[in-house]
Amino acid sequence: MSNQVPFCWYELMTSDADAASGFYHAVTGWTVHPEQAGSAMNYRMVEAADGAMIGGVLGLTAAMQDRGARPCWLPYLAVPDIDEALSAMLADGARTIMPRTDIPQGSFAMIADAQGAPLYVMQPRPPENEPDARSEAFKADGVGHAHWNELATSDAIAAKAFYARHFGFEFNNVMPMGEAGDYAFIDFDGVALGAVMPIMGPARTPAWLIYFGVASVTAAKAAIEQAGGTVMMGPHEVPGGDWIVVATDPQGATFGVVGPKGE
Repeated sequence: MSNQVPFCWYELMTSDADAASGFYHAVTGWTVHPEQAGSAMNYRMVEAADGAMIGGVLGLTAAMQDRGARPCWLPYLAVPDIDEALSAMLADGARTIMPRTDIPQGSFAMIADAQGAPLYVMQPRPPENEPDARSEAFKADGVGHAHWNELATSDAIAAKAFYARHFGFEFNNVMPMGEAGDYAFIDFDGVALGAVMPIMGPARTPAWLIYFGVASVTAAKAAIEQAGGTVMMGPHEVPGGDWIVVATDPQGATFGVVGPKGE
């Protein structure tokens, strides 16, 4: 059995959790569950059509937005020891955005990598009755699951070294993009997880872009537009025969969908 891939959860931070929940249900078929009663935070679990929990929706408070939080998607990357990992990453140029937090499901912190891309680092804690439970948030052939994780960064060489050191990423293949540089594929234990690429355009800042699997990219594009999102790119075909669209949701978070072109 292959090792658990580092990408173990995905979180949408949004200024309107109700509207975002409806939007993504229309586009991906997700069930976004109501916030848990008694919870101190507006946090909703995201369930794919096959029953797997793949992420969460965090409603941003006015105070969070006053401190600079904006709608976006962020990945969680798993580590075996949260304190050891954070210490090593901070010594390697990362910075803390949100300090370590402990919940029943594990311990996590939000950091910016050495180039400034935000992400969560997490030491998962499986349920006592399921000690071998594994995340299904990333599943390259699962509709509604994350299929691809793409990092656009200001220093691709340094970023690749950072993620190789701290998460075991390998970069065995690249696709030249001419003057734009190389599209460097991320491998982990024989699984293609995504890619690292130079930032396209001076206005962008380093960030992860998550592509979620859909049954029909054509249908997803129509749903995005009908539900108030904005298509930024696509649909267009990518190597391997899949098609992609990159879009922003009505609150401004950027995401991608990937799958057959469909009708």
